[in-house]
Amino acid sequence: MSSGSGFVLVDKAGGWTSHDVVAKCRRILGMRRIGHAGTLDPRATGLLVLGIGRATRLLRFVTDLPKEYEATARFGVATDSLDADGEETERAPMSIDREDVVGAMDRFRGEILQTPPMVSAVKVGGKRLHELARRGEEVERPARRVRVHRLDLEGFSAGPFPEVRLRVVGGSGLYVRVLADDLARALGGRAHLSSLRRVASGSLRVEEAWTVDRLVRLGAEGRLAEAVLEPAVALSHLPSVSVDHDEAVRVSSGQRLPSPRDLDGHVRVIADGRLLAIYRAGDDRLVPEVVLA
Repeated sequence: MSSGSGFVLVDKAGGWTSHDVVAKCRRILGMRRIGHAGTLDPRATGLLVLGIGRATRLLRFVTDLPKEYEATARFGVATDSLDADGEETERAPMSIDREDVVGAMDRFRGEILQTPPMVSAVKVGGKRLHELARRGEEVERPARRVRVHRLDLEGFSAGPFPEVRLRVVGGSGLYVRVLADDLARALGGRAHLSSLRRVASGSLRVEEAWTVDRLVRLGAEGRLAEAVLEPAVALSHLPSVSVDHDEAVRVSSGQRLPSPRDLDGHVRVIADGRLLAIYRAGDDRLVPEVVLA
């Protein structure tokens, strides 16, 4: 397995950091070169996309894909981390119903401004916010523009502290726990997430992912190759160009290629079903960005 290269989809369990998963998979796969496409909070579960070997250079083409989440929020109760692991900071019953939540959601679709939480990996002044938070410090955080592609209400349990179930599809940098709290603020209260599960990154689904325990068993059975997704498949959201042998030689040396007129943005360059490189479509040329061949 040490010579493998590709993507592994992991269904992360709660209580693990994304770094924990990477460290465990390094031992399971017998590889040092492993990275991931988008951190999941320790309490969150679901899809973590790993790049292994040379495919780590391709992770940026997955990181920016829209991500889909299933979230459950408790309205009326705030915590310092905006999730259930944090210390409670505010509690006040909220007299709202399902229609109130649906009405408030409209303002949180599309491009919105969002302030990162103190318990996050965002850096301010060269320091990660979670490091400052552990020291009891709170600093000003500039709001950032993020995109909410989809926001649906999937369940509402009435009461003084309503439970609200959401489905969210968001772009890179979106914090679902901040989104839930901002939604509650718009209704005159506060909220925190009681659960969060990432179910997709682009077209990559958690249903296709492996638990860490299952990867351990595959390793014991000598079947780890079954868990590795070919780069050409993992990046199927990008258009592709097939090349012949002579063009493949040019690609391996990073040469430019003629560009078909209908292409724009990043393109997979493929020979015999294998991903050779990612090129960027220019005016009349394909320009190499990442060459694997």
